[in-house]
This record gives sequence, C-alpha cells and structure tokens, in this order.
Amino acid sequence: MPPAPLVTVAKAQKQDVPLYLDEIGKSGGSESVTVTPQVGGRITERHFQDGADLTKGALLFVIDPRPYQAQLDSARASLAQAKAALALAKAQFARDEELVGSKAISKQDYDTKKNTVDVDLAQVESAEAVLETAKLNLEYCYIHSPIEGRAGARLVDVGNVVQANTTGLLLIQRLDPIYADFTVTEGDLPEVQKEMSRGSLKTLVRLPSDPENRARSGKLTFLDNAVQNGTGTVNLRATMSNPDHHFWPGQFVKVRLVLATQKNAVLIPNQATQISQKGPFVYVVKPDGTADIRPVTLGQRQGDNVVITQGVTAGETVIVTGQMTVPPGGKVRVDTGVAPGPGGAPADAGTK
Repeated sequence: MPPAPLVTVAKAQKQDVPLYLDEIGKSGGSESVTVTPQVGGRITERHFQDGADLTKGALLFVIDPRPYQAQLDSARASLAQAKAALALAKAQFARDEELVGSKAISKQDYDTKKNTVDVDLAQVESAEAVLETAKLNLEYCYIHSPIEGRAGARLVDVGNVVQANTTGLLLIQRLDPIYADFTVTEGDLPEVQKEMSRGSLKTLVRLPSDPENRARSGKLTFLDNAVQNGTGTVNLRATMSNPDHHFWPGQFVKVRLVLATQKNAVLIPNQATQISQKGPFVYVVKPDGTADIRPVTLGQRQGDNVVITQGVTAGETVIVTGQMTVPPGGKVRVDTGVAPGPGGAPADAGTK
C-alpha cells in the first residue's frame, strides 16, 4: 500500500485585520501651467535649462522689449501733452469764469471753454490708461515662472517669433506635493464616505514598479460630486508629500484606502486556497489525520494570507502545500518542516 502523501500545514488563526480598497490610479502634478506670452514678439533670451527645478518668479524668457519700450516712451509723451493742454484749458476757463458774471463774454463762449476743460481732462485720463498698458506690455516682455515646479522641455527656442496668448512656451509641473487620481465603484462609495466623516480614512500610495514596494501616506482631498455615467465609478484624489520626487506625473500608482478594522478575522496562508468550478476550497486536516475538502468564502488578502469569512474556523489545520496528491478523505503525512501559520506562527505537526 503506498504511503500517505506528504503535506505541509498551517493553523487558521484569529486576528484583527484592516479592511481596505485597492485601486489603480495615476499621479499628476499638484499644479500644472503651460506658460504662454502675453505679448507678441521675437524671443531674445532664455534663462533656464530643460528639466530644471524652478522657483516661483524665476525669469524664463525675454521677448524683444524695444518696440514696447518705444510705445511706453510715446505714451509718456502723449500724457505730458494731454496734461499741458488741460493746464492751458483750465487757465483760460478760470479767466473766462471771472468775466462771465460781468457779461464780458457770452454764455456760449463760457460753455465752450468749460467743455474744452472736460474734454482735455478725459484726454489726460485716456493717456494715463495708455501709459499703464504700455508699462504692462513692457513687463510682459520678461516672462517669469508663475509657480514653483519642474520645467519640461522648452517648446520654443531663442529667435522664434511668438504670438500673444496663443504660443505655448513651456510646461511647468509642481511635483511636491503630488496628486494620485483614482476611482471607486458606487457600491464602495458609502463606506468611503462613512470613514471620511469619521476622519479615520487612511490612504497609502505605491508605485507598481517599485521593487521595495514603499508606501507613501496621503490624504484624500477630493471626492467628485457625481457618479460617472457608463462606468458607475466616482473620481477621487489623494494628495501626498513628494520631496524626494519618488512619484512622477503620469505614472500608474496603486492606491489603498484603509477603511476600518475587522475584528477576530480568520486567516490562513494564500497557498492553502484552491479553486474549482464550484469555487474556492481548502483541505482541512482532521484529528484522525485525514483530509477533507472544505468550500470556503474568501475575504481580503493580507500580505501572504487571506481572510476566510466562511468555511474554516480558528484553530483548524489546513494543508498549505501538497494538495494535488491528497485524495479527499484520505490520510496525509505532515512534513516536520512545517509551514508557518498566519503571522509567522508555526502550525502543529499533527499526524505523521
């Protein structure tokens, strides 16, 4: 008679485990600006390197300022001329104001002089506005970074002629903090909202490509106001610190929302679970050394373990390796090099 198959086993254990949602998202800069010129002209200077870290207000480009300096000089001269005309009109009006009472001038001449003062005053105000516009246009020749962030590749070179408010010059993205945009299903939304209202929702963000699987703690900062038609999902956003630039805009990320704690959950190693056409099952070793097939209901995975919500109770022994050679109801031999149970606790050796 052939010997009983050799298996390794672990005991199902009872532990408190966190409940969570795992989602796939995409990272993005917390601020993103496409720098465009506010005046047109030829680019004469560039003051940054592609990919450089920029401070807010750093000088990026210079558009040839000479035409705008000339406009400013002309505006100043026009204002001076308007002020001189106003001063003359006021002086003439002041003289005529003394004469109108003695009827030395006609009422019509008086009204004409008064109107001249009003017109010249309006001309001064108009010239002042033109001067302010000319000052702004000259300032706009010196293009500064509107945010702190990382420069992308420049979109124009020195010598190019650009148009106001149409030509993109550079994309700047702020990398710290950084966003992770993702979705949850409408079925999971009530649980997320409940934990948000309690202030107990934790967010962990990882890079799938990170060999160390490092998690960065984040904060849920945005929950959309509607479920998306067609997908049945809701958009969310987490914000996390990123001083080391571990995350980069446009990367796929894993987002875990830690919702609550499941008390007294039953855990077994993931390896113990098998799948058939009828669903998941495990082999349970009974005290007499025989192994029975037990259908189970799987809960969340917890690292190398999985929560069993139905089918196995704490303290029962499950087969971890060697299941393929075990006949249902047959005897098994337990390997003395026993597989650890959930949490690293070894299972009892059981039947030899």
